[in-house]
Amino acid sequence: MKVPPSVLFILSDQHTAQCMGCAGHPVVQTPNLDRLATDGVWFRNAICQSPICSPSRVSYLSGQYCHNHGYYGNAGPNPGGLPNLLGHFRRSGYVTAAVGKIHCPEYWIEDDADFFREVYDNCSVGRAPEYTAYLKEKGLLELRDDGAYPEMTEPGQLNTDGRASSLPYADSVEGYTVRQSIAFMEDAVENGRPFFVHASLPRPHSSYCPSEPFWSMYDDVDLQLPPSTDYDMSLKAPTMREERAMFERGDWTVFEPRTHEAARLRKLQGYLGCVSQVDHAVGELLDWLEQATVADNTIVVYASDHGDYVCQHGLMEKAPGICSDAITRVPFFWRWPGQIASGYTCEQLVEAVDVSATLCALTGLDQMLTSDGRDLSALLAGGSEPVREIAVTEHAWSKSVRKGKYRLVYYPPQMFTEQYPDGFGELYDLEVDPWEMSNLYFAPESRTVVDELTRDLLAWLITTTRIKTIAPAKRDEDSGWQVMRRHKTAVHADSKISPRGFADLWNRNYL
Repeated sequence: MKVPPSVLFILSDQHTAQCMGCAGHPVVQTPNLDRLATDGVWFRNAICQSPICSPSRVSYLSGQYCHNHGYYGNAGPNPGGLPNLLGHFRRSGYVTAAVGKIHCPEYWIEDDADFFREVYDNCSVGRAPEYTAYLKEKGLLELRDDGAYPEMTEPGQLNTDGRASSLPYADSVEGYTVRQSIAFMEDAVENGRPFFVHASLPRPHSSYCPSEPFWSMYDDVDLQLPPSTDYDMSLKAPTMREERAMFERGDWTVFEPRTHEAARLRKLQGYLGCVSQVDHAVGELLDWLEQATVADNTIVVYASDHGDYVCQHGLMEKAPGICSDAITRVPFFWRWPGQIASGYTCEQLVEAVDVSATLCALTGLDQMLTSDGRDLSALLAGGSEPVREIAVTEHAWSKSVRKGKYRLVYYPPQMFTEQYPDGFGELYDLEVDPWEMSNLYFAPESRTVVDELTRDLLAWLITTTRIKTIAPAKRDEDSGWQVMRRHKTAVHADSKISPRGFADLWNRNYL
């Protein structure tokens, strides 16, 4: 009997979509991601749902928007019944694994994974101590520097400076994550079981300390800072200007020479090296699929939870992330040899929530009724018909809206009342201004676009919100475990009703 297609979902942390060879970056080396672009489908306009790690990961793995799952900060309590991709595939006979930096609410992924390895003590309640024990056994624990530098001894220092890691690649979090993921996949193949593996690579998130040879790969490269590094930011968000001023003071530097100018070049070199290290890890996973002769029956997805400023706007990390395309747009590659298009670059807007609906469609599983995502199968087949008009990244009091060539950042009037009593926003024409240095929000000629995107955002918030109860009650559905009765209403596994279900009501304006 033919084994259903397996899934390898690779998620990196803080990889900006601009920083890849296939994206035209002048110096970064990413041969394996470029290989995914050649062998599969590359979505150039993929938008993450949150500029922060945990909320974005919850959106990827649940298929829900942030205003539905409710997470806007890191970690948090268990979401109480919200299904995730690992559990959904596990119920359908797959063996499931989550390895690396999982960084999700407590015991949400742990309980649905046959194999769970979280490599950070402060990222998941159900953390696995194996990586720490591994380093300790090899006498390397004191050299660990991917979370914080041992050299950081002064108040106010951040781990955004750069240097070569003290750990060899084989002992890094990426090397460890790859080996653990491969061991699980090997066991699944030996037992004839389809697998769903979530391999979560912690870099290129800070600390920006790639192992050798990835740091030295950029030693003799003429590193050029982005055009937006030192421009006039008077029309940018107050929080963004404050963050840039903090970095310009230089008290975040750790290594010599401790000047702002030298440190940001070290950060840039470290970030590029981390991207290449992640790329190498991706290559190891792809090579194993080939060697195990399961590549043709494995769907590979590569994405990132959000981006990084990489010195753009004078910023060294990701905050405040809602402000920039460098954070809200992410790499997004799909490969399934012989089953989806190859060498196809898709320009249509897609979102992180679409992973769930698309994987279910490709593998023949029932759709997750709790997912807000859309099926991208037609685009993966080489189509070009849009699946959505807008794509939204959310923070609690701000939203970034992509539509066509424009990106609007909406802030409520209460956000910056002292600096902007009449309200503040951001609007960028990405065709004319890809580095987002010219905020058009206050230009009179932009008012029509601002109003249009604001209305789009309002309609999106209303029509995508999952609700607890409705009047009158919705008829029951025959959808197995995914639908249950609550009073006279049929609700999904998260105890809510989908916007699609509400839209089907003949008298939805009942009140």
